[in-house]
Amino acid sequence: MAEKHIHQPAADASEIMPGARLTGDATAADIESIRRQNSVYVYEAPVRLWHWVNAACITILCVTGYFIGAPLPSMQIGEATEQFVMGYIRFAHFAAAMIVTVGFFGRIYWAMVGNHHSKQMFYVPVFNLHFWKEVLFELRWYLFIEKKPKKYVGHNPLAQLAMFFFITIGLTFMLVTGWALYAEGAGQGSLPDTLMGWVLGIVQNSQRLHTLHHLGMWAIIIFMIIHIYVAIREDIMSRQSMVSTMISGHRTFKDDEIE
Repeated sequence: MAEKHIHQPAADASEIMPGARLTGDATAADIESIRRQNSVYVYEAPVRLWHWVNAACITILCVTGYFIGAPLPSMQIGEATEQFVMGYIRFAHFAAAMIVTVGFFGRIYWAMVGNHHSKQMFYVPVFNLHFWKEVLFELRWYLFIEKKPKKYVGHNPLAQLAMFFFITIGLTFMLVTGWALYAEGAGQGSLPDTLMGWVLGIVQNSQRLHTLHHLGMWAIIIFMIIHIYVAIREDIMSRQSMVSTMISGHRTFKDDEIE
């Protein structure tokens, strides 16, 4: 006897994914979009922790460093014997600097033992022609010349270049000059002097060293302003998540296109 086939009507989107009804007004297009969403685990927990602690400490260093370099002419708080405002400012500066120093060495360690993306900040593929073409593309995108951005899992090439010069090189410069200035106050024979006293010998002038350190601070401030602007801009206009990635570690993409 032949089997009797009964035609079953195609299930609609809500029947395929009943849970979608919980969203209230999910359409078939919404559900298809959900299917396309994907993410890659990019930034491991130590990298994210270092990023936010480092950002907080750099903010403290810039604020306190400004007042150390240009103290207010008159505090009008009370007699000198009754206040320790500049002392507290200097203490905050030194404490934040020590945290940044330990954190930077920890970040170098994690670049050696972490995933591929944890190493990206510490090198620039100078002889890779494709890398420089991508840098130029990103420049055009940030200048609103390119209409459509590309997708990147880790830092885009321009961001990698900026991170290398302003964080890897820039932070190293600030730590070297900062510890050299601290060594001057700690005195000859102290541990800071033993480790970093040679820097003052190269610069040959304490005021010149202060000026170099102060100029480095302004370079970091300019980088921070651009970095925050670009991160928010890319979170809105690019094809992948940006700010939330440094919180969750996952880079989420907004479409299923390769390029």
